[in-house]
Amino acid sequence: MIVCIAEKPSVAKEIADVLGAHTRHDGFIEGNNYCVTWTFGHLCTLKEPHDYTDMWKRWSLGSLPMIPPRFGIKLIADKGIEKQFAIIEKLMQKADMIVNCGDAGQEGELIQRWVMQKAQAKCPVKRLWVSSLTEEAIRDGFSKLKDQEEYRSLYEAGLSRAIGDWLLGMNATRLYTLKYGKNRQVLSIGRVQTPTLALIVKRHLEIANFVPEQFWELKTTYRGTGFTATEGKFDNIEAGQEVLQKIKTEPFVVTDVTAKNGTEYPPRLYDLTSLQVDCNKKYGLSAEVTLQTIQSLYEKKLTTYPRVDTTYLSDDIYPKCQNILKGLRDYQQYTQPLIDKPLPKSKKVFDNKKVTDHHAIIPTGVYQQGLSDIEKKVYNLVATHFIAIFYPECKFRTTTIKGKSADIEFKTSGKVITEAGWRVLFAQESNEEKDDNNKILPDFKKGESGTHTPELIERWTKPPKAYTEATLLQAMETAGKFVDNEELRDAMKENGIGRPSTRAAIIETLYKRNYIKREKKNVVATTTGIELIALIKNELLKSAELTGQWEKKLRDIEKKEYNAREFIEELKTMLTNIVNDVLRDNSNTELHTPAQ
Repeated sequence: MIVCIAEKPSVAKEIADVLGAHTRHDGFIEGNNYCVTWTFGHLCTLKEPHDYTDMWKRWSLGSLPMIPPRFGIKLIADKGIEKQFAIIEKLMQKADMIVNCGDAGQEGELIQRWVMQKAQAKCPVKRLWVSSLTEEAIRDGFSKLKDQEEYRSLYEAGLSRAIGDWLLGMNATRLYTLKYGKNRQVLSIGRVQTPTLALIVKRHLEIANFVPEQFWELKTTYRGTGFTATEGKFDNIEAGQEVLQKIKTEPFVVTDVTAKNGTEYPPRLYDLTSLQVDCNKKYGLSAEVTLQTIQSLYEKKLTTYPRVDTTYLSDDIYPKCQNILKGLRDYQQYTQPLIDKPLPKSKKVFDNKKVTDHHAIIPTGVYQQGLSDIEKKVYNLVATHFIAIFYPECKFRTTTIKGKSADIEFKTSGKVITEAGWRVLFAQESNEEKDDNNKILPDFKKGESGTHTPELIERWTKPPKAYTEATLLQAMETAGKFVDNEELRDAMKENGIGRPSTRAAIIETLYKRNYIKREKKNVVATTTGIELIALIKNELLKSAELTGQWEKKLRDIEKKEYNAREFIEELKTMLTNIVNDVLRDNSNTELHTPAQ
């Protein structure tokens, strides 16, 4: 008998149908020499401090740091989980072989391995690795089952992450609560949540401490078109007025007309973070809601595996793209020009070197119907981005006009789309994007001149903007460094805070802890969150950059380029130093603000 274990009952049913197992039992489906069972996400967790020794039952500074000699796992205390585990354990004891059908990622590997360890499974174990739940993908996956040993580094990375979170979370939370909370409030500290909170608090302080500065800007209007002086910013009004008076009686002369043709490539395919960012910007969806929605679309076989951090496809997906396009029946007006024709294969989309375990999120081609309003919106983003990668580039012409009045130089520019290309799929967005840089300009000639209307406009410098969930996710992805260049952002992802699959949960945890709150679309720190970050003197606990370095080490463990044991030893040393530093603090500082 072969036992297959999936992460959810719905996924188990899809696998069972493909395998020809149709007899339902309590907790599993049987047939064709297969028993397909399931977890409900995590059934097991790392043991809590009191499970190791009675000394750790009571919170005390004297017991810190708590470092178990060997970490153990236990079942989560829940009657439903205990019942399902008993069924799984019984099946695994009788199995000739087990197929790990957990989600194809670090967390999925950890969930299933812990269950197999707890059940003391002794038979050979194979790994199913699929990027979608279509019948074709599942059949293909079962024809190419791998030995579980090939995914040991993935498990070690997941285990290292769990142990690292336990060491810092359990110890630092007790440490700061006992030292500064005076037992009135639990101060939750985490390896990822605290640096994320520190980013939000830092932005809050930048805004709160911002002192606006007044300046004046010189502009003029010629032939109904606004021009800005190239060096027209003045710290005092007198200097600006002097220049204004100088050019008021002088004509405006066009000194240069330059037109350049440019191209704009289609937008990247989505990874989880960029999808969460767009859903927040366009629809106001939280990162958590977007993750739940795209996970639902995956389980309905409509999109591929969502918890990914690449925007590329592997070469083996290219031959399948025509069939996927044919399956997007609601988008025929856009797919029809592509059907049964050679599809372009750009290195900006298809690149094996940029794909490790999973490729970007794309539709499967299974027809979508009966979706909720939110599911339709998220699916539409995924589908249109996929179609767009096969469309021609958008072509535009940028015209720059330079002019002069007296010896003061002015400039303006406008952008005109000459061939929409892929932008036909995003026509509404193209209209919304029109701004001063995209305006259509009159036909100016070099050397022409005439009257103009100059003015001196009062301006004030503006503080940085508060984070939205979209910009916070981007900051987490790049460890707080903002970069526009896509290739540079890709390179920085390895040092981001958290993983794509965990960032939404981290943000939600901060809300639940009352460390941050929503103000319209903005994410702002509460007084409690601000005071907590002020209490933490150790940069290792709150630095986005340092946390990003830990994240890179976890990724290197997954790639077999770093040793898991070394990572844990580093954390133990760091933890011991943090405990000693806090215990030496004699300032009698106290966090007295109640949670908001």
